[in-house]
Amino acid sequence: VERPLKYGCNPHQLPAGLCSVNGGKLPFEVVSGTPGYINLLDAVNAWQLVYELGKATGKPAAASFKHVSPAGAAIGVPLTDAEVGVYEVEGKPLSPMANAYVRARNADPMCSFGDFVAVSHEVDEATANILKIEVSDG
Repeated sequence: VERPLKYGCNPHQLPAGLCSVNGGKLPFEVVSGTPGYINLLDAVNAWQLVYELGKATGKPAAASFKHVSPAGAAIGVPLTDAEVGVYEVEGKPLSPMANAYVRARNADPMCSFGDFVAVSHEVDEATANILKIEVSDG
């Protein structure tokens, strides 16, 4: 086992482990915490979605995943004045990456509570300021 995980599919199950094939390097690095099996599936699936969405549109993309399913995905297009109000981001600086995240997170904000987030581009200050107020597992 190259990397022990917090638990199996559910918290009441024994810990799972992550192994690479033929001793190869894992395609990601965990920089903080101990993820669970579902967290890793969310991360891999969310990254694949935003990578392809960003590549297909040429715009920043974001996704909110929960239990291996997308709760929301979006690209970085400007929010309308009505969306700014509904999404409660009045007065906050919004970059294209932040717009993508706000749209993705608000596709289903109840489901996104404790989600796993993926973004296609570097997290800028505007996106970080939006991310830090949300409850997310990763």
